[in-house]
Amino acid sequence: MDTRSEIREFLTTRRAKITPEQAGLPTFGGHRRVPGLRREEVALLAGVSVDYYTRLERGQAAGVSESVLEALARALQLDDVERAHLLDLVRAQQTAAPRRRSAAQRVRPGVQRVLDALTDAPAFVRNGRMDLLAANQLGRAFYSQHFDSASPNSARFIFLDERAPDFYVDWDRVATVAVAVLRAEAGRDPYHRALTDLVGELSTRSELFRTLWAAHNVRNHDSGSKRFNHPVVGELELSYETMAIAADPTLLLFVYTAEPGTKSAEALGLLGTWAATEAQAPARARETT
Repeated sequence: MDTRSEIREFLTTRRAKITPEQAGLPTFGGHRRVPGLRREEVALLAGVSVDYYTRLERGQAAGVSESVLEALARALQLDDVERAHLLDLVRAQQTAAPRRRSAAQRVRPGVQRVLDALTDAPAFVRNGRMDLLAANQLGRAFYSQHFDSASPNSARFIFLDERAPDFYVDWDRVATVAVAVLRAEAGRDPYHRALTDLVGELSTRSELFRTLWAAHNVRNHDSGSKRFNHPVVGELELSYETMAIAADPTLLLFVYTAEPGTKSAEALGLLGTWAATEAQAPARARETT
């Protein structure tokens, strides 16, 4: 990815979101050619010259200090994720590392044992580009459609699999979040070839992905709730929590849970029974042959 254009587009889209009123600047009426702040207004709020900010918005970030970036983050009212994304993009340009292809990621046996110990909740391990690398039995049953692929990837399923809008009740919101998560990951590691290949594939095959990618929105996937329509047990509303794996900093552990006593909890229990039955089926088939 071209970090120069990424910086330019990110700052431009953030500037367009802030009105003078939101920034506490006086307005004197008349027609404004831009929907948000002008460059000179951002420069004023950040305490830098207009020329300096203009160069930065053009992607010329060589030598820019972290204190200036912090001032810009305040001027543009960036949230914590957006601020981190801006810092990531500038650091990436300043280091100018070559594009790289990393070795295939593996989940350590100890992590798999942790997954398997979680018997009542769907759990899986995912990397930054949304590859599903491991899961427990209930997690594989819950994401059975995702795991149809030899290389399961949540973003690819969301945008390219025709079953996704049925599985995710709020599919539009899920798609928006997925792109924002990939955007944030691209800022952290813009030279990762597998990630850029994925973005290229999705951009080529999905118009919605292209539109959402152009918005330059970023977010983390830390916690929240989602609604699903599972092909075996029907509708569920589950909460999710995300935990970093300290010894494998590029991997995240995701766990879904249901509110006790709800229909979703009952459906999750039924799915667990179904998953256990399906797991025992090959053994029973071998015994009868």
